[in-house]
Amino acid sequence: MLQEISIQNFAIIPKLSLSFEPGMTVLTGETGAGKSIIIDAVGLLTGGRGSQDYIREGADKAVLQGLIDVDMHDDALRDTLRKYGVELDEHQLLIHRELHRNGRNVIRANGTLVNATALKEIGNHLVDIHGQNEHQALMQVEQHLHLLDEYATNELAPVKEKYQQAFSEYRQLQQTLFERKENEQAWAQRLDMLTFQNAELSEADLQSGEEERLEEEYQELSNYQDVLENLSKSHELLDGEWETNALTTVSSAVNALENIEEFGSRYKKLAENIREIYYNLQDMSSEIESVHDSLEFDAERLAYVDERLNLIRSLEQKYGATIDDVLEHQQKVETQLAEMGGPQQSTEDLELQTQHALADAEQLATSMHQIRKTAASKLAQKIHEQLKDLYMEKAEFSVHFSKSHELTAQGFDIIEFYIQTNPGESSKPLVKIASGGELSRMMLAMKMIFSREQGVTSIIFDEVDTGVSGRVAQAIAEKISDIGRHSQVLTITHLPQVAAVADHHDFIEKNIKAGRTETTVRQLDSDERINEIARMLSGEQLTEAAKENARDLIERESIRRAQI
Repeated sequence: MLQEISIQNFAIIPKLSLSFEPGMTVLTGETGAGKSIIIDAVGLLTGGRGSQDYIREGADKAVLQGLIDVDMHDDALRDTLRKYGVELDEHQLLIHRELHRNGRNVIRANGTLVNATALKEIGNHLVDIHGQNEHQALMQVEQHLHLLDEYATNELAPVKEKYQQAFSEYRQLQQTLFERKENEQAWAQRLDMLTFQNAELSEADLQSGEEERLEEEYQELSNYQDVLENLSKSHELLDGEWETNALTTVSSAVNALENIEEFGSRYKKLAENIREIYYNLQDMSSEIESVHDSLEFDAERLAYVDERLNLIRSLEQKYGATIDDVLEHQQKVETQLAEMGGPQQSTEDLELQTQHALADAEQLATSMHQIRKTAASKLAQKIHEQLKDLYMEKAEFSVHFSKSHELTAQGFDIIEFYIQTNPGESSKPLVKIASGGELSRMMLAMKMIFSREQGVTSIIFDEVDTGVSGRVAQAIAEKISDIGRHSQVLTITHLPQVAAVADHHDFIEKNIKAGRTETTVRQLDSDERINEIARMLSGEQLTEAAKENARDLIERESIRRAQI
């Protein structure tokens, strides 16, 4: 549920904070006051496309924030948040979005940086925005399958996920088979080349970091005599059998300072420091002697290291600048060989594998078809029930199925919504016969059904009631109010019937301050609400009759709710 939004330097809004409650909230105001701008802000907070045009003139950036109370039982939302590394804080999600004049787009979800794609995926679980033109989706036949799948998502989604994986595997095999048949000679040549490269690289058995270790070992072995001589010389200088070696000299200095260390703290410190130097030199002398005595020249090892380094450099010239580049190339070769089936797989084997993959995908496509048929029957019945409440009781809705010639990413179903508006007439495609008002009521009926069955957190209706009046307007108002009983609903409207059924009423107005246009919002109390609904009924001139009519609309909704 959307709890609060904060808007700064967004269009004609310099700064605004809005809190929202459960149930139905209606937003009213004069045309151009900025009602849809608030919906645009919510849309951007849930993944809508940003634009510099939204930034208030004179500002460097627009800043939007939204606080959302998350349903912890929504496993799909929680999985999506985990996918993008977003952690929940006490069941709340804070979304912060900045649109900069220079084109930067900064998005954070509970402090975690996310991109617009991630925000859209998260936002799909949070808010469903239904604009006044959204019913045009019903006029696009290609959207009908999406709408049916949305209704059947609980049963369909697991099967659809398996199908799309199987379909992807089938298409990959199909493409591989096509390429193989298209040019058998080029295919065989490439297969031979990849097989040779894979054998060469596998036999080399390169290890990351190996070249650096071998380089160090080669330097030591190839310079063995110099290393031995210099170790011997350094040990002789430190502790050789002559009176003036380094340890003897430093020992004399130690004795000299020990003679005066009792005469003051600084002399004692000098004596302590030089004793430490003496002991360190003793340790170094022992270590040098130990290294010297452990050295052995291994001609065979030197030859092996030299040969191995030459092999590595040869492979780097062929396949990459470093061992890691060569290993990456080897991984690509192995992947391509696997996709091509390897040298031992014949064209006949690949054909058989492709047929099996197709059969698996077709079986899952058939399962999806059966789920869709069942869902279509249920959806038709429920839409009929909703349409009765919207004064389309004689309309009969149905889902028409046909089959594509080949599989697609959605299976083999081609779906189109049909409707019979008058008894005795045949059922015809919805896109050809439905009027604008009928389309609006159809989409509203679907929203009613989807919100109940899918537990949508918040639904926004942006002037979906445009173009209707009278009893149809009242029916639409009651339908939106019913949706608000189990989902949070925000509604922008110009209809008094819709405003009268709301639980909360926010008034949006436009003012001029310091020569600039600003939008402000305030929640109306009961008296102000009556006046606003009366204004919507009669225009700017308020009359007692209009106020009485407004009270009657509000009272009628109270009675209706009490009877439900």
